[in-house]
Amino acid sequence: MAAIELDGVTKRFGDVTAVSDLDLTVPEGEVFGFLGPNGAGKSTTINMLLDFVRPTAGEVRVLGMDAGRDSVAVRRRTGVLPEGYDVYERLTGRKHVEFAMRSKEVDGDPDAVLERVGIADAADRKAGGYSKGMRQRLVLGMALVGEPDLLILDEPSSGLDPGGAREMRDIVRAEADRGTTVFFSSHVLGQVEAVCDRVGIMRAGELVAEDSIEGLRGAVDEGETLTVTVDAASEEDLGAVRALDGVTSATTDGGTVTVSCEADAKTSVIGALEDVGVTVEDFQTEETSLEDLFLAYTEGEEGEVSA
Repeated sequence: MAAIELDGVTKRFGDVTAVSDLDLTVPEGEVFGFLGPNGAGKSTTINMLLDFVRPTAGEVRVLGMDAGRDSVAVRRRTGVLPEGYDVYERLTGRKHVEFAMRSKEVDGDPDAVLERVGIADAADRKAGGYSKGMRQRLVLGMALVGEPDLLILDEPSSGLDPGGAREMRDIVRAEADRGTTVFFSSHVLGQVEAVCDRVGIMRAGELVAEDSIEGLRGAVDEGETLTVTVDAASEEDLGAVRALDGVTSATTDGGTVTVSCEADAKTSVIGALEDVGVTVEDFQTEETSLEDLFLAYTEGEEGEVSA
């Protein structure tokens, strides 16, 4: 069964279309990264999953249920870390977790939850005195209450230091190993690349790409970046490199030659440089980053709406 199914979903606010004819399926147990620039429609989509807003057209199903008609049942099986959520300043960390347990009508040990997210030593402190990172950990703990079947995490590493971000990734992996589906929206692309099985990229309300990161690399045909350290190279020397099959571009600053090429063209690039008298001292290759892929799919957007 799919954990998330959106079929022809459109959401309009007056004459502004925030999400347009969105089809998306996330299988059970998958960690799905949901990406897009500000105003692309990500938050509107998440709000429709949680029945905070209703679609203008189309069907939204979550955990096999209608997101609108069965919203209470959906929320009981879903853990949510919303972007910008704030805590109750006068309640302790433990009281927050107890509140989440009562809301979901589940039993559990609040201290164990706080231990898992790394703030057990602050259980009896009022959350108003927590740092931004501690507040983020607390809300993540509340999301984990009741062993949810679906986790919706919107900018989960916001406010976390590198150690906290690593612990968050470990929690996501552990939840996935337990069989939880994770819907993960973030601007921190390194976090997404580290934990997600597949990603979807939104642009101006439309889903413009959906695949594994390797699949996205293949679709945009970015190949690899070959960085060659040389004794000296000129623009004239690069002519032979640019003429090679599989080479997209080649540039130099004199001591380094940077080439975008297919993986099987790397040896030819080195050979072409040596043939024109350039001494190759070292080289390294790098796959297209998720950041580069993101830009390839989202650059040039116009007329986006706030979502």
